[in-house]
Amino acid sequence: MKRLLLVDDEPRVLRGLERSLFSLTDEWEIDTAEGGQQALQSLAAAPYDIVVSDMLMPGMTGAELLNEVMRLYPQTIRIVLSGHANNDLLMKCVGAVHQYLSKPCEPLVLLSTIERAFHLNDLLSNPDLRAFATRLRRLPSRPSLYTQILEALNTPDVEIDDIGRIVEKDIGMTSKLLNLANSAFVGLSHQVDSAREAVTYIGIDALKALVLSARIFEQFDNTSMGGLSATDLWRHCNATAAAAKLIATHEGAPRATADEAFTAGLLHDCGMLVIAGNLNARYADAIRQAADARQPIAEVEKQLWGTTHAEVGGYLMGLWGLPIPIVEAITFHHAPKAHRLPAFTPLTAVHVANTLISERLGSISGLSTSPIDHAYLAQLGISPDHIQHWRDLAESIPL
Repeated sequence: MKRLLLVDDEPRVLRGLERSLFSLTDEWEIDTAEGGQQALQSLAAAPYDIVVSDMLMPGMTGAELLNEVMRLYPQTIRIVLSGHANNDLLMKCVGAVHQYLSKPCEPLVLLSTIERAFHLNDLLSNPDLRAFATRLRRLPSRPSLYTQILEALNTPDVEIDDIGRIVEKDIGMTSKLLNLANSAFVGLSHQVDSAREAVTYIGIDALKALVLSARIFEQFDNTSMGGLSATDLWRHCNATAAAAKLIATHEGAPRATADEAFTAGLLHDCGMLVIAGNLNARYADAIRQAADARQPIAEVEKQLWGTTHAEVGGYLMGLWGLPIPIVEAITFHHAPKAHRLPAFTPLTAVHVANTLISERLGSISGLSTSPIDHAYLAQLGISPDHIQHWRDLAESIPL
């Protein structure tokens, strides 16, 4: 049975949450904890799949609790449900929270969020995926520079210049940041010469995405990739990120959703790097098999190992604490119908952008382009004419 822990310092609020979720008690075991310390005691007694916590609580804040849950139980999904959170408190749990919900929260929104989280957790708890991941000797850890940036964001009165100074200490990352800021993707009218200025223009979310993706690519070079070109894949992921953000923005999505689409686009094929970097010759065989049969590589991966690079990437990013919409977009970008939310999300943008950019750039290492899932888009009310418009947007991205 799935296990959910609700945390709040007000018993009245906890009773209300339990009433909201009563219809699901046949499938879920729902427990409550009055405050952070009690929550940690409950977690120590038995693991939970999801923790939903208030933010502003006496003794131990929600930020402190969820950072501790992330450290002790990294596979537990962590959700904030709060009406008291200010920017300082929210910044203190950046990286420790998979989803934010504001009070008052409609019961259907809370139910939908929890169901999405459980569905994603079920997928990423797949025995084949877990068994495959545990056999990988080179599973990247979360980059230290990313952690430094999160820690800086947690400090009072942090400014963009402070983040820029942290990045400037890393010559390799500074170079990548300047390349991105001065690229045609960003489209600035003047040259950017410092990390601090670059962060100002591309934003914190894009910086974090760049740090994560760049560090993963750095760990696996072309000589050990089993025939997969890391250079071509980096170019593909950068262009996919730009296209996904452009599509989301054009659809009128909130800026946060467009930023999530960019991050997911940049990271959507990170699992391919991880598998190729670990399996080498065996992945080269998989690439040849996919190319010869004109099959998408994800189908061949599933046949050979019971999982795909999309699921491996989602698993890794889930462990690193990235938000649920980003993990969903990575996990389902080849199989969007497996996602249960019938709405435009970062997944929609990344799924379409991945195919459109593949059509423009050509195949990676001879692999077939994954087709757009028209049935999935039809469920969202998106017509073929609309897809053509997105294709025109993708064509406008300089490569």
